[in-house]
Amino acid sequence: MNESPLSVLHPTQVWSHFATLCAIPRPSYHEHALKQHLAAWADAHGIAHFEDAVGNLILQKPASPGCESAPGVILQGHLDMVCQANAGTVHDFERDPIQIVVRDGWVIAENTTLGADNGIGVALALAALEAEGLEHPALEVLLTINEESGMDGARGLAPGTLQGQYLLNLDTEEWGHFYLGCAGGVDVEVRHISEMEALPPDYAVLRFDVSGLRGGHSGIDIHLGRGNAIKLLAEALRDLAAHTDVRLIEMQGGSARNAIPREAFAICAVPLAAVSGIDEWAEHRLTSWQHRFSDVDAGIAFGYELDEMPVGQAVSATERDHLLGFLDNVVNGVSRISDDFAGVTDTSSNLGIFKLSQGESKVTFKVRSLLDARADVLADKLVSFAAGYGLRAYKDGTYPGWTPNPASPLLALCQQVYEAQFGAPASLQVIHAGLECGLLAASHPHLDMISFGPDIRGAHAPGEKVEIASVEYCWTLLQAVLRALAKPVA
Repeated sequence: MNESPLSVLHPTQVWSHFATLCAIPRPSYHEHALKQHLAAWADAHGIAHFEDAVGNLILQKPASPGCESAPGVILQGHLDMVCQANAGTVHDFERDPIQIVVRDGWVIAENTTLGADNGIGVALALAALEAEGLEHPALEVLLTINEESGMDGARGLAPGTLQGQYLLNLDTEEWGHFYLGCAGGVDVEVRHISEMEALPPDYAVLRFDVSGLRGGHSGIDIHLGRGNAIKLLAEALRDLAAHTDVRLIEMQGGSARNAIPREAFAICAVPLAAVSGIDEWAEHRLTSWQHRFSDVDAGIAFGYELDEMPVGQAVSATERDHLLGFLDNVVNGVSRISDDFAGVTDTSSNLGIFKLSQGESKVTFKVRSLLDARADVLADKLVSFAAGYGLRAYKDGTYPGWTPNPASPLLALCQQVYEAQFGAPASLQVIHAGLECGLLAASHPHLDMISFGPDIRGAHAPGEKVEIASVEYCWTLLQAVLRALAKPVA
């Protein structure tokens, strides 16, 4: 077996655990093999562990000698990862290890997601459990399941499972910041069965593709104005339908509600007489997008090809107009900027998945807000907007935000430690993404929580990368915070 390129990086313990996480597939709902490995690792190191009723893995280590009176500390991360691959990349996320490279100070997965979100946080927690000579209070490491698919692990955590007083969430992606709050969220799903019609004779079947977009995290990157492949394809097809008869047969884009869609395709039929003009139309459409997204999505591509699928049925013209009109016109992106945190998105929506096959369609949105009530209002508006196009929608998967507590004793201690270690104060921030802290606070309201992590770029999209130096900074900070928490409170 080839040696991992991570084996030469420091801190060795952290990167060794991350190499394991890259080697063992861990999409949402498929964390079992990883949990088995970690349980065996814990047994080998004399670390107590158990799974709770929903499948979260909890590992426990007693306090260092002399630190038994200090309040316990929980280190928390999630085991699963978002699974995205570039078109043309053959990668089975349930079987294949993540292919990584080290370049220019970063660890990168070039054609898939890397899983640094939240594999680095998990690796930091595991390294703390085995670090020799590290003074620490009693430690609990909570490794949750299915965070990326709906926060099922945190949602199902029973009250009283955790005994610690302080919780360090290791799932944020910008070094130099302490996060003390996050957005809550709700999913909106639209389902519809369209009336189908037989295709007329003398129609050609074409496949249209939007590709080359950067995508990204539907919370952290939503303010960047990147293209949404689903909406762009719907926009293009509506434009084409204004010039010729377009019969919509199949359409699909996106694969995760919490990722900005990078690719989308549609299979359509058009009159044979119209095919000769498609080249010029497609070129004009692409040129328009290249100008529009030149600063954020310069790699956008749009093309078509003849499709050999048998001619059969297509969505009726009326249903086509409803579906494409809805996708093109529905709100997507930032709807409000925070009044309290400069430059932070307050409320947003992401059209993450669309699939139309054999007349059945499904659309999924991720709605986020720093204020739960605003997320609910925006979700209700999406439901009403869908109804205006004759589509049935409903809300699901609600989870609460994490309300900031600027007076947190844990925050004050972490700030002191950070400045002592790095010579300057850390920034205080909230994040427009869903951390599990809100759900953990609901089941364990006594917890004092804070979150930090290394620099991760491109989470939830191929090309995701993590900065090596910032991982070492996180490890230095984590050890120093645990040492400080192990001392008797004055």
